[in-house]
Amino acid sequence: MTNKFTTNLFSCRCMWVNGPIIVGAGPSGLATAACLTKNGVPYVILERSNCIASLWQKRTYDRLKLHLPKQFCQLPLLPFPEDYPEYPTKKQFIKYLELYRNHFNIEPHFNERVLSARFDRVSGLWRVVTSRDRFEEVEYISKWLVVAAGENAECVIPEFDGLDDFNGNISHVSEYKCGERYRGEKVLVVGCGNSGMEICLDLCEYNAFPSMVVRDSVHILPREIFGKSTFETGVLLMQCLPLWLVDKIVLFLTWLVLGSTENLGLKRPSKGPFALKKTEGRTPVLDIGALSKIRSGDIKIVPAVKRFFKNSVELVDGRVVPVDSVIFATGYRTNVLDWLQENDLFNNQGYTKEIVQIGSKGNSGLYVVGYTKKGLSGCSSDAIKVAIDISREWREAAADASMTFSCKRRSCSNKYI
Repeated sequence: MTNKFTTNLFSCRCMWVNGPIIVGAGPSGLATAACLTKNGVPYVILERSNCIASLWQKRTYDRLKLHLPKQFCQLPLLPFPEDYPEYPTKKQFIKYLELYRNHFNIEPHFNERVLSARFDRVSGLWRVVTSRDRFEEVEYISKWLVVAAGENAECVIPEFDGLDDFNGNISHVSEYKCGERYRGEKVLVVGCGNSGMEICLDLCEYNAFPSMVVRDSVHILPREIFGKSTFETGVLLMQCLPLWLVDKIVLFLTWLVLGSTENLGLKRPSKGPFALKKTEGRTPVLDIGALSKIRSGDIKIVPAVKRFFKNSVELVDGRVVPVDSVIFATGYRTNVLDWLQENDLFNNQGYTKEIVQIGSKGNSGLYVVGYTKKGLSGCSSDAIKVAIDISREWREAAADASMTFSCKRRSCSNKYI
């Protein structure tokens, strides 16, 4: 009897990959590819967009800079150029990623959206089906699958009563470039993370009138404390002090620099900023000037939204505020559960389970890179460990004379099966 694998194998266009399939050509995917290259392991890297790091290139605002010092954001095996500033700009970071790609000769398969990825237990192989355009599908087959599509694949816009009736402009932060088009407008920014704060600051510089929705408590820290990166200070302190004490020290230093934020409508969580980041993945806001605009009244803090009207919004405290435009700085979500089947690493929200360690693999040759809510430094750690493990298995498999297919050095065979 012909099994399902054999039937599908010869009824569609398939490519055997003599190495791992990497899904995503953002920082996580690029870092994994570079580490595999160092170990002499071929791979295929699939990217749904037409460029590397599409989130950075297409869905970020113009004034964006890295929020952490560059040494915490560089990818493995290639540091930032020496002439880069401490906090590289968006354009500089994209240029660095292009340099990284060229240095390691990384050639992603662009415009290939993954439709499904499943482990075939009969063959013991991963089968990844992609769509190259509306009419062509390709199936990649490999022993290993690396999920590196990122935590920020899809925009998140919450549902609100009356939002469909609102007459003003509605957009997500991913569409925001600068505040030019909002001059003179009353803009409601929903979300008080780093993006929400920075967009409000940008709107002020273009003479708009932003109001920022703050539903929950939030930690606001200075980007630097007495000339030293706040994040770097915390990391150094954690090398010799318990986490709870580090949080207390950092919050005390923050109070010295920024003063109290409670009277501004910005309450702090009960957990400290580093503890909250570790346990819940919530990143503190690093202030680069928005707090002074909040104190001056240029940025207004408002509570949660109850419902929208044609030209205004009702807040939970009963106030009705006139609004011309709404920008949702409500983040992103992963889309891994839309296409990854039969996995043992992700929970129902599409994030790695608590039992998964950085760089760990699941059963059947499944790996994840960049899903630990640890930013670019977490991507790098994951990539290094994943590449080491795959390299070991690949060398063992390469030594096995029973390998069924042969493959060219750089990714995959040049013939369809």
